[in-house]
Amino acid sequence: MATPIKRIEKDFLLKVLFDEQIPIMVFYNKNEYTVVVEKPPKQELLLRANKAIPGLKIGQKLSLVFDYRGQVITFSAKVLSIKENAITTEAPEFLYKNLDRSYSRVPTPSDLVVHLTFHGDRYNLNFPKIQEYEQDDINVLMDEFDPKDIKQLVNQLASWAQENSSGYKLVMFKENKPNTLEEKIIAETGKALFIPSTQTDLPKIDPYPKKKIITEDIFKRYLESSGVDKVYVEDALARFIKSKRDGGIYSDAWVPILFQEYVIGYIHLWIEAENKPPFDFSILDTLYQFTKVLAFSLKEHGYFERGKVKKESFQGKVVDISASGMLFAYPHSSLSSALLVDSELDVDLITPKRTIKTSAKIVRRYNDASMGYFGCRFTLIEPEDLRFLFEYIYGRPFTDQDASFIAGKV
Repeated sequence: MATPIKRIEKDFLLKVLFDEQIPIMVFYNKNEYTVVVEKPPKQELLLRANKAIPGLKIGQKLSLVFDYRGQVITFSAKVLSIKENAITTEAPEFLYKNLDRSYSRVPTPSDLVVHLTFHGDRYNLNFPKIQEYEQDDINVLMDEFDPKDIKQLVNQLASWAQENSSGYKLVMFKENKPNTLEEKIIAETGKALFIPSTQTDLPKIDPYPKKKIITEDIFKRYLESSGVDKVYVEDALARFIKSKRDGGIYSDAWVPILFQEYVIGYIHLWIEAENKPPFDFSILDTLYQFTKVLAFSLKEHGYFERGKVKKESFQGKVVDISASGMLFAYPHSSLSSALLVDSELDVDLITPKRTIKTSAKIVRRYNDASMGYFGCRFTLIEPEDLRFLFEYIYGRPFTDQDASFIAGKV
């Protein structure tokens, strides 16, 4: 993921650009230019281009890339003045490193049309909604569970729960809306409330790469957002854990059942016997597997069918594009609210000479007052289409030298 460079390092790198006259690459209007910093940078950058940049106007933003000791760094800067090959820009607010896209983004060609369609079926459901998208990645679980038989699946859960806990509940939010504190926090976060032992605190660290559990910090933030004064948050958390102990609960797990961006219910497992081993993360892993297969099984049996949305393509305003992804904007609406991180889209890139059909995954999103902005990574694109797209966007042939410069960094 792109990492903003801290101010002190940013100031150092801008100074190095001048001191060492490091070439900076600029992509503009399908052409590549090289610039260097002419004066020590302060509030502005004075850049000298290797040749004039036709069509460049004051107020436009340039995308700039340079390589410092093997680390590719990028930034954008607003043009303040242009005089032949001399360009003055604002000093950048941020520099970025560790980018996870593979090619430099440039302004969108004026003759490019992009059509987008949600990949797979989409739903508008009356369940709690979160700001993440759950993928149907259950193929690896098919050997253990049979999603075709819901009754057998629930029986498997009951049998497994009997061996590993004192009791369990399977609750759907279709009829029962979130009511208790536990239900409300898992419905709002889409994460598991996992208390391995009520003799200690909530977990402080989430060990999963894609975060799955409600840590102590998340729980405290939730308490604050629900009206608990910051001064009393620690006490409220301690009382919550104590109430579990007083109720005879020694280990507790509430795992949400996720379907796309919806929390459709949860599985609750608990231990009441002091001599029974407390839950560990392997228990949580198995519960998550059950929830994935159960959600898939419900979908296959038509549980969500009435909420299915008609599939239609839409056109976002493409802000910039590269051979590996794009950033597009769409006005705030019910459609844009469904464009979540990890959502997959089918994409038609329509150029005067060729239409490229590919797919893309949303990897980041942010909003301003009127628009949502969605950064996508192309996930499936044929080699010949990739070459065509590169040459169409950058206005020159794709070479081995390009590959060595942009390999997985820009």
